[in-house]
Amino acid sequence: MSSSPSPANSANAGNGGQDLNLLHFLDKVRLAATGDAEEDEGEDSPTELNTINSAGGFLVVSPDKLSVKYTNMNLHGHDVGVVQANRPAPVKCLTYYFEIFVKDSGVKGQVAIGFTKESFKMRRQPGWEVNSCGYHGDDGFLYRGQGKGEPFGPKYTKDDTVGGGINYATQEFFFTKNGAIVGKIPKDIKGHLFPTVAVHSQNEEVLVNFGKKKFAFDITGYEVSERNKQQMAIEKISIPPNIGYGLVKTYLLHYGYEETLDAFNLATKTTVPPINIDQGNAIDEDDSSYALKQRKTLRQLVRNGEIDAAMVKLREWYPQTVQDDKSVVCFLLHCQHFIELVRVGKLEEGVKYGRLELAKFVGLTGFQDIIEDCFALLVYEKPEESPVGYFLEDSHKELVADAVNAAILSTNPNKRDVQKSCHLHSHLEKLLRQLTVCCLERRSLNGDQGETFRLHRILNNNSSRR
Repeated sequence: MSSSPSPANSANAGNGGQDLNLLHFLDKVRLAATGDAEEDEGEDSPTELNTINSAGGFLVVSPDKLSVKYTNMNLHGHDVGVVQANRPAPVKCLTYYFEIFVKDSGVKGQVAIGFTKESFKMRRQPGWEVNSCGYHGDDGFLYRGQGKGEPFGPKYTKDDTVGGGINYATQEFFFTKNGAIVGKIPKDIKGHLFPTVAVHSQNEEVLVNFGKKKFAFDITGYEVSERNKQQMAIEKISIPPNIGYGLVKTYLLHYGYEETLDAFNLATKTTVPPINIDQGNAIDEDDSSYALKQRKTLRQLVRNGEIDAAMVKLREWYPQTVQDDKSVVCFLLHCQHFIELVRVGKLEEGVKYGRLELAKFVGLTGFQDIIEDCFALLVYEKPEESPVGYFLEDSHKELVADAVNAAILSTNPNKRDVQKSCHLHSHLEKLLRQLTVCCLERRSLNGDQGETFRLHRILNNNSSRR
């Protein structure tokens, strides 16, 4: 293991440990480097029937593995022709859905559609065994893990299209017939489930659609409706307008957006009642107003790429934030200065600056990977189109400005006895982080099934609806 000092230790030596929390911004740089990696990894959906794990002696699967026909005489209950999909239903989504078309209902019309576990006995109808569920065509009953069914919906037969789906948000199974929902039931089976179809009397034949063809049921409209229900439930929650006003105001104060704050105050002056909150829950605007004009100036300098000027102002106004030349703030500012030189094509000057300033951080734990990515900008003819092009985006400047802003807030003498991490996030961001944790916990309780909560995706969806 390397004996090089870590940035955290370096920060502790120079400025009272503030960088222990500013390391958060290095993680944000790394997150930007991953691009869309925060999105859910893709899942392979079912595409065809599984001809290996099936009741092969009682059915014939077509060469395209999308239709199945019962060929025997159905002598007893264990002569079921049952077959699962080649893959389980994906779980990182709002819903999963598939359909069957009854080409021939055969002698008895004992067709079934449902979901089963991988270990399901392939000689039984879905729903006749534990950990399975099935909607049966001959009686319209729903079976859930026992031989006795329950009234559920209409029977279905030749030329009917029947669908089976999972709503992960509500943790329910739902079934359809000819494009309309028949009904829904609680999903009480845990783990991965396989779409399953069964035929059980001579000449029964069904075609299976895993989504390659248009469904009879409007699954897209169903998902939109489900999301609208969730949104309506949220909008029914009554929140006093002055609470939202206070959160937005302290957000603008926290990040030094003074001009936007003035415009916001002017716009809401006659429409928002005074904030009247219990003192114990009050939003502290005084602390958020600390060094507002200086933070606004420094943010603008960083946004404009005037990093030398920003460093001069920091040394003049808040020398404690940069007295350790190996601190996180110094590192991010030096990196940004190097990036600005690359941006305008001053590569030779950039190399010299890198050797002079960034070289100080080489070998220090926590900095190395970011330094290497920074230097990689020199390799590409068009660095803005390269894998490290995110350094040249405006969002990276904002990140550096946020780090400087947090460093200044940490010098607030009124906050010395408060946990240092308080200057990293505004009240609004803390609430959103808590919301994220709660949603992830709820998903965990559902067996990690359903859409992964992504705040930016929800915000984008809501803005696109306006």
